Amino acid sequence: MSAVALKQTILHRAHVSAGAKLVDFGGWEMPVNYGSQIEEHLNTRNACGLFDVSHMAVVDIAGKDAQAFLQKVVANDVVKLKTNGQALYGCLLNEAGCVIDDLIVYRADPGYRIVINAGTAENDLNWLNSQAATFNDLTLIPRRADLKNSQNALGMIATQGPTAHIVLAKAIPESQSLIDSLKPFHSGSIQSKFGEIMIARTGYTGEDGFEVVIPENQTENVWNALIAAGGKPAGLGARDTLRLEAGMNLYGQDMNDQTSPLDAGLGWTIDLSTDRNFIGRSALEKYQQKYSFLGLVLLDKGVLRGHQVVETNLGRGEITSGTFSPSLQQSIALAQLPKGVELGSVVTVQIRDKALQAKVVKPCFVRKGQSLI
Repeated sequence: MSAVALKQTILHRAHVSAGAKLVDFGGWEMPVNYGSQIEEHLNTRNACGLFDVSHMAVVDIAGKDAQAFLQKVVANDVVKLKTNGQALYGCLLNEAGCVIDDLIVYRADPGYRIVINAGTAENDLNWLNSQAATFNDLTLIPRRADLKNSQNALGMIATQGPTAHIVLAKAIPESQSLIDSLKPFHSGSIQSKFGEIMIARTGYTGEDGFEVVIPENQTENVWNALIAAGGKPAGLGARDTLRLEAGMNLYGQDMNDQTSPLDAGLGWTIDLSTDRNFIGRSALEKYQQKYSFLGLVLLDKGVLRGHQVVETNLGRGEITSGTFSPSLQQSIALAQLPKGVELGSVVTVQIRDKALQAKVVKPCFVRKGQSLI
């Protein structure tokens, strides 16, 4: 039986030409690094890293019922989006109150734009379409080429780091005015020589930066322009260590459709301020939180990894994501620990046949290049 062919983004040729090490990432052939993961990580913290995120799925939500639909399926409340271009982070929940996916919603008058995860995109869309069936004036328009009913496919590049604004403005001069005025978690669109481009001051690294949404057939041209302007490609390896240092959840690792957002540190994304009947609300309101989502810094020699058991004075927990931090030169992790475990306390982690000590900290280790521990 032949293996299923991996999907490729529009930038696959550019990755191959750059000598990237390619791996299977949720059915996509993606660059894990271009030589040195650590160098790519540190360059993003200190200058500007470029990430191909075209495997993420952009979906436009159009029609008079767009807001009501998103109020039903997103646990955060899109009514908070008061101005065009404003963004909101939230979760899709199932009826059991567990996380189907996390996503960003952008207000894009007269509708909305959502960005969902690569590996969950098809299942998310099937689920969203099933929920959309009860609305009259509503259209879901996927903008990733491989998805059913896709239209006008888009590519996406994340430009992240303290010099990202300089690199982006040099590569796309028409973006300068928008970049200067754009607040964090806001977006805007411009006309450029590459066509219409959406620029969002969002990202997944804990640094300032932008996610740039481009007509698919212009994505490689923009990628090359960003490199010429001083940005350096970075792969999934650096993306993972950067997001972990920033304390950002990864779907499928820190939470899944069996995880309550309350146990994954995502309670702040649940809006219960009105009587809005979003999917999963009833189950959430009955759920008794079992875990706190906290950070760990290893005090002994070793490396923290996902699924390692953590022993605390209140019982057993588990690491969801762990790595050696290039910025801190220490091993760090995100973990679900029994509710009530205190910050600053010392716990033990089972690494092979050893019980090593780790300190409990807030689950954000580095932001904008600065240590927070």
